[in-house]
Amino acid sequence: MRINEHYAKLQAGYLFPEIARRVKAFQDEHADARVIKLGIGDVTEPLPPAIVQAMHEAVDEMGARATFKGYGPEQGYEWLREAIVKHDFHARGCDVDPDEVFVSDGSKCDTGNMLDVIAAGRANRIAVIDPVYPVYVDTNVMVGNTGAADEHGRYQGLIYLPATADNDFTPDLPTEPVDVVYLCYPNNPTGAVASKETLARWVEYARSHDAIILYDAAYEAYVTDPSLPRSIYEIPGARDVAVEFRSFSKNAGFTGTRCAYTVIPRSVTGSTAAGGRVALHQLWNRRQSTKFNGVSYIVQRGALAAYSDDGRAQIQQLVAFYLGHAKVILETFRRLGMEVFGGVNAPYVWLKTPAGLSSWDLFDRLLEEAHVVGTPGSGFGASGEGYFRISAFNSREAVQEAMDRIANNLSV
Repeated sequence: MRINEHYAKLQAGYLFPEIARRVKAFQDEHADARVIKLGIGDVTEPLPPAIVQAMHEAVDEMGARATFKGYGPEQGYEWLREAIVKHDFHARGCDVDPDEVFVSDGSKCDTGNMLDVIAAGRANRIAVIDPVYPVYVDTNVMVGNTGAADEHGRYQGLIYLPATADNDFTPDLPTEPVDVVYLCYPNNPTGAVASKETLARWVEYARSHDAIILYDAAYEAYVTDPSLPRSIYEIPGARDVAVEFRSFSKNAGFTGTRCAYTVIPRSVTGSTAAGGRVALHQLWNRRQSTKFNGVSYIVQRGALAAYSDDGRAQIQQLVAFYLGHAKVILETFRRLGMEVFGGVNAPYVWLKTPAGLSSWDLFDRLLEEAHVVGTPGSGFGASGEGYFRISAFNSREAVQEAMDRIANNLSV
């Protein structure tokens, strides 16, 4: 049996397990220290009551022969896909059909699995914004779309588009043609948002270069500025060039429940080696039918409740709750005289490390002096070096205590 040797090209370890390893080592040596974690984007608040009630009712249905459900449709129940389209897209003037929605168990899974239907072996030129959500890069490495990494952690074969304070975290369009580009807005990790004008430039680029945009909108619920787009399909022409990923994890608290969806318009196509055109929708549907049994009925009933009047109101309160934490974090670091970004239309605060400190230096300093965990920016790519991500996902008490500790104990 031959192993997939592309895995050997991956950097030492996935970012978040490495953070967990370091935190455990610290706690083993400092058993009395109470560490507050503001690193990973894992929500802490309970599921909204409307969703809990719907899932209880669904459990009861599964306990009676007359209402028991076996295998459901791999694409997701039609009643959920119709609600998704009505509230998330039609309400914002986007042309999306329920048949173009595929319910899944996570956007992270879908962004990686999408490579099942995109030619591997460096047949495509792939661009990512740097710093980047690691899954985009690592999954391309796993299927052989890259060569080895250089000393800066950049993989050969990928095109990196730097996003830094110098360009307001809005990278220029590629100077060379690319076939696939990953975009994430509101951005993870920087918290940057994209205007309609920015997305329009990307859509025009994709249309001009016959490229596909893989658009991760997992944090769209945190966009409170009405002038900003929450879907790439708000941009004319995007239906022909973009796939959009959405999740119930960060808005409705589904990180431990697992439900998301991907939109693939029937008008998005790719080319064969012979120059023919094939609809991506057709390929993804075939992939899901073969390799995915669908999201459980109980979970999909919970997701449907997210679109009820009570569900939407409760989710809005939950999003506002986390955005309130982001405001506290922003204000604390500003008082300390540090440069901070994001945190307004996104649940992440991206801060510039003080002069002379690397991203991991600040990680160690926060952990050792304040017993607070964040995420080193260098873990998101070479352009993340010198930056640090703080997550707003925790209880109000924990966030406030963490900021008080940093203000009182951190020497930078």
